[in-house]
Amino acid sequence: MAQRLRLVGIMLMVFGLVFFIGSGVAFSMYQDGKHSLQSFSEVQGVELSYNEDGQLTDRGETAAAEGIMTMLEDEWGYPVSDREMDPDDPLVNTASEYMYQMATITHHVIDGTYPVTLTEDQLVDGDGNALTEVTVNGETVAVPDPFPAEGWTVEVNGDGRYWNDFDRTSPVDAAARPLIWTGTVHGLTGELGVGTVTASALKLALGLVALLAGLGAINLLTGAGLFWAAGRREAPVTPAPVEQPELERIA
Repeated sequence: MAQRLRLVGIMLMVFGLVFFIGSGVAFSMYQDGKHSLQSFSEVQGVELSYNEDGQLTDRGETAAAEGIMTMLEDEWGYPVSDREMDPDDPLVNTASEYMYQMATITHHVIDGTYPVTLTEDQLVDGDGNALTEVTVNGETVAVPDPFPAEGWTVEVNGDGRYWNDFDRTSPVDAAARPLIWTGTVHGLTGELGVGTVTASALKLALGLVALLAGLGAINLLTGAGLFWAAGRREAPVTPAPVEQPELERIA
């Protein structure tokens, strides 16, 4: 039995070493990914704005930054980490900072006002009939008659609408959507999303490193304990027999 326990202890220690080697490889990959993300962030050079008190600002206003943070945490449900929002390191290189920058861009896009120029050919219904009135910002507006040769320009509010919130059957919405949600906006939010996923994956990788190292330590300690407990023991000393006095028989 002792020999079997020693073998089990040796096997556990070997497994522990394997786990330690795996944690070292995983940590090396984590370091490579972290360096790559940092280089990507430095090349882009995007930084968040803070005031002298270390508070986030947007275009110089703390209230605007608070509105963006509210949208990020409450509407999008993203758990922002205060440790990742460092005024001493404003470079956007953590998951929370990437998400905040994405929320900043989205906030300005959906809350802006945009001039949309419509042509006479655009102001038709599904059957091709000319429209005499259209809906702009929730209000019914008459189409000018005669129609301006240079086109009719209206101010369209973003009104908090995302790409799928626009009614493509409406001539105004159909013309406004690509002007509000431009390819540049989609590209920027896409890049920021990649940064967020990469930063989150790096945190998971670091957790995997800790898990492998912990398993390695547990296996090593358990194996060493079994090997020690099943070690050779000295044979127990048998005490010398004690001579008993001979009993006399009483007649």
